[in-house]
Amino acid sequence: MEGDDEEPPPDLLAECDSDETILAVHNALAERYEVIPIESDEYAYERLQNTKPHLVFNIAERVFGPNRESHIPSLCEILNIPYTGSDPLTLSLCLDKSRAKEILSYHGIANARFWTIETLADLPDDVALPAIVKPMFEGSSKGIKNNSVVYQPATLRERITEVLRRYQQPVIVEEFLTGREFTVGTLGNLPDLEVLPIVEIDHSRLPDGAAPIYSYEAKWIWDVPEKPLEIFRCPAELPESLQKEIHDLVVRVCRVMRLRDWSRIDVRLDSAGRPYILEINPLPGILPNPEDNSCLPKAARTAGYSYAQMIHRVVDAAKLRLGIV
Repeated sequence: MEGDDEEPPPDLLAECDSDETILAVHNALAERYEVIPIESDEYAYERLQNTKPHLVFNIAERVFGPNRESHIPSLCEILNIPYTGSDPLTLSLCLDKSRAKEILSYHGIANARFWTIETLADLPDDVALPAIVKPMFEGSSKGIKNNSVVYQPATLRERITEVLRRYQQPVIVEEFLTGREFTVGTLGNLPDLEVLPIVEIDHSRLPDGAAPIYSYEAKWIWDVPEKPLEIFRCPAELPESLQKEIHDLVVRVCRVMRLRDWSRIDVRLDSAGRPYILEINPLPGILPNPEDNSCLPKAARTAGYSYAQMIHRVVDAAKLRLGIV
């Protein structure tokens, strides 16, 4: 087992876009523009410098480092090339779960109580259980497994030790919220921000005995094209008052975190039905096929957008923000 821990985690590339997604974005953009694909590798700076595009449509996640989502926008800023989406600071802050939660907390935006753990010695005695254990700098449910929700102190320590070793980064432990879970997409920018129909993640559709979370297993193993996991409801069935509360919460997050052009924000209710922010995704996943459980495209389709129209909506929002005719 020790040798297994030295291998890269099986979800190492979970955030990376597939060739299918890249082609779908390319084809959508090509309806209106000349498109020049540029890989987000060590040659990206030279290619951007030589190509000097009028606008970069940024979907680059990259693989390593807590600031990996900010690499390409940073290069664009060095070269004075406009780009879609949030700036490097926002991208880095949102990927760092503790820093994002600190900012939300400062502004009085509800999020679960949390503890930052760099070594097991940092674990305090007052952690509220049940809790959920996550790697600090990951998305796409990387490191959030079916066993990530823990109910006993001994299990908490075991899970923290495992995540520290396997992902080689700090751990965030959050008080586990037991209510319904939602994700909310946005398009455009304030003051004309469009909040898309709310998507509910229906935990009752998970396999028997599964933890009530949208885990790595739920996202990438149990949900396969030949047997899709019917876990999403869009639009979510909500009383008008709760829908407005979630809507207002999402708008506040977009303002405070300075999200631009598009985003997806995860929300969960506590046991009393009050909404809390879980995660902020300034680079949302955009799998193209309706059969795929990809929340932003699903919400956009519910709002009346085709996949290509959603992509153009992002470009148009960026052009308006940047003053590009």
